[in-house]
Amino acid sequence: MPRWIKIALKTLAVLIVIIMVAFLGMAYYVNKNNKSLLLAVTKQLNLNLNGTLTIGSMDPTFLKGFPGISLRLNNVLMQDKSFAAHKHRLLEAKDFNISVNTLALLRGAIEIKKIEITDATIYLYTDTTGYSNTSIFKKRDKSKPVAADDDDGSATELRKFALNNVNFVVDNQKGHKLFQFEIQSLKGNMDYPSEGWKADFQLKTLVKSLAFNTRRGSFIKDQLLEGPFNVTYDEDKELITVLPNTLNIGKDPFIIGARFALGEDPTEFSINITANGILWRNASALLAPNIKSRLDMFNLKAPIDVKCDLNGNMGPGGDPKINVVAQVRGNVLTMPGGVVQDCDFTGVYTNNFVNGKGYNDENSAVKLYHFVGNYEEMPFTIDTASIDNFLKPIATGTFQSQFPIKKLNNVLGQDLLHFTKGTANIKLTYKADIVNYKLNKPIVRGVVDIKNASLNYVPRQLNFTNTSISLNFTGPDLFIKNIRLQSGRSVVAMEGTIKNFLNLYYSAPEKIILNWQIKSPQLHLAEFIGFLGNRTYVNTPAKASKNTFSKDLNAVFERSKVNMHLQVDKVYYNKFLATNAVADLLVTESGINIRNVSVNHGGGTLKLNGNLHQTGAQSKFAINTTLSNVNIQRFFYGFENFGLKSITSENLRGNLFSKVNIGGTISSKGKLLPSSLNGSIIFDLKQGALLNFDPITNVGKFAFPLRDLKNIQFRNLNGKFDVRGEKITINPMQISSNVLNMDVAGIYSMNKGTNIAVDVPLRNPKNDIEIEDVAERKEKRMRGIVLHLLATDGEDGKIKIKLNRNRDKTK
Repeated sequence: MPRWIKIALKTLAVLIVIIMVAFLGMAYYVNKNNKSLLLAVTKQLNLNLNGTLTIGSMDPTFLKGFPGISLRLNNVLMQDKSFAAHKHRLLEAKDFNISVNTLALLRGAIEIKKIEITDATIYLYTDTTGYSNTSIFKKRDKSKPVAADDDDGSATELRKFALNNVNFVVDNQKGHKLFQFEIQSLKGNMDYPSEGWKADFQLKTLVKSLAFNTRRGSFIKDQLLEGPFNVTYDEDKELITVLPNTLNIGKDPFIIGARFALGEDPTEFSINITANGILWRNASALLAPNIKSRLDMFNLKAPIDVKCDLNGNMGPGGDPKINVVAQVRGNVLTMPGGVVQDCDFTGVYTNNFVNGKGYNDENSAVKLYHFVGNYEEMPFTIDTASIDNFLKPIATGTFQSQFPIKKLNNVLGQDLLHFTKGTANIKLTYKADIVNYKLNKPIVRGVVDIKNASLNYVPRQLNFTNTSISLNFTGPDLFIKNIRLQSGRSVVAMEGTIKNFLNLYYSAPEKIILNWQIKSPQLHLAEFIGFLGNRTYVNTPAKASKNTFSKDLNAVFERSKVNMHLQVDKVYYNKFLATNAVADLLVTESGINIRNVSVNHGGGTLKLNGNLHQTGAQSKFAINTTLSNVNIQRFFYGFENFGLKSITSENLRGNLFSKVNIGGTISSKGKLLPSSLNGSIIFDLKQGALLNFDPITNVGKFAFPLRDLKNIQFRNLNGKFDVRGEKITINPMQISSNVLNMDVAGIYSMNKGTNIAVDVPLRNPKNDIEIEDVAERKEKRMRGIVLHLLATDGEDGKIKIKLNRNRDKTK
């Protein structure tokens, strides 16, 4: 071995021996002077304290601080002078380790280089008056220089520190703030440049509370925060600066920086947070409950970029000023009304919407700029959308969209309207209250244009083609213009108005009244027969059944009222044709009220009032009708002889004047149910004729062979019928004709039960035509032989006439 190596090894061995001897000597010194050193450490730690720091016991831990000396302080308590009043110690530590300068210790001085606190609670308390237990720390008078040998005026410059399993609490009763951290580990170093101090440390802590306003709840509650901190303090400016660093909150990385102005009273602070690529729910979980509860009604599938600025103070008052900016690109937005695909927007949240009105829910707002999305395959844009005032939210914005109208089926489902073609162009500016995340009392301005549409109104099975609609919103009112509906051969032009539509849509759809002005060149009522039956539904897919918009719109269709004024050139119903028709109809949930109906038919006029109400699969009707100078043949033909079989339009001629008050039932297919009829018919037939009426012609072959009973003409025929189901009571009626006079009374049945007494004088009324005196003509009409006949049911279902042998008994 070379000589120089031997010398070096011997020298190293001597140094190690010297160090060991010195260390053992210091250990002996510490053990020998334990009480005095405890007093010295206590004195050193109590420097510049307005209170007391007590230490239960002290033990040296030689190896831990080797080659220096480490002291373990047990049961360390630090409390200010007002502890007896508020009961909150600033520090309670079971294990408090300090490392001291060995050379200084040999000189009899205590210089603490490191403090490590384990199993402790640090509680910074401020009462409602603003007094804080941190007043235990004296403020150095900067105007007085510190003497080099003044031990009482010197403060320890801590170089290293560590916390393990420490509960750190900032409880500000005056400011309603509570910060609580369960610090699992904190290790750092401190330096003391001329302007103040600087600390670098690594922190891992569970945030139990970060409540800037305890009445609102905590931010990042129960989240693990971990990462490095670089903190500087400028003594002249009394400013603590936390330099931006990447920290983990939960599983997400954040860049966080902050500033605390200690010179202000109360302390002003600002915290800046940036999170790139964070999920919406992860971000909302970090916010206070009053904000989180609202944001959790929404969700974004892909990560977003967020920046958040918090500015406030530690004094009394409300929340800090909060500004959040989020960048959303190519995302999927889920909200109470559905899902928006391919959405892009810049979102801004602030609780200082109007300067000077405080940082609170009432002054909070969310704004979405350049919102682009695709809702159920319908693209749309909103230049700026906002929700203001979280206590009574108000939504505003301008909505624009253009899409094939059949895409609307995805929103409406399959149980209301079903579109097959056409286009929709929408531009609406809206302002509305939001109640339970639904629009309420909206004010909408703008236009919805639908062109060349084909659709099916499913509840009534009505089909429309070549349909155009223009909806003009002018605030709470809705004007419906330029509507063209075509259903089969029917073509309808409509314009309508709904006053206070949008308010009633959400709050009271049963109060909605739609006023229509309807014109049509031709209307085939059979094509609208669906209104006579029940509303029908189909099985709706699960996605559509959950759509509240479809349910709301269906409720409006079902419960609202429609007031229609119609002008129709031609009205067709099976064989019935009317011209120049006008009518007022009030359509409600239960049926239709019919008013002021007037049509031209059969050369005369028909006026009608009544109602039609749905009961199950049928519709009940009640009408009052007045006919004036109507061709009876065309009238019977148009209404398919009213269900009569023995007498039809082929048998009748003349001009009919009548008043009808009758009710009954119509089937869902539009067929009159004779058994349901109930009412009365008063009629007056002028210049009438009865042609080829078999029951009379058959009798005439034998009783009046020389008279032409195939063409019985009446100058004037009037009477009254009482209708009860299929049976019609013919009140006593005199029939005077050119070939035959008759007195008729009895019951005519549409099915079985016909029993009509007919008294026919054999004298020929032709001989009485020249008698001008009405009374004389009436007195002579029944002279001579009178044939008493009875019209009853025949075996073949036709009416048979026979002699009424019981006529004298029934008189």
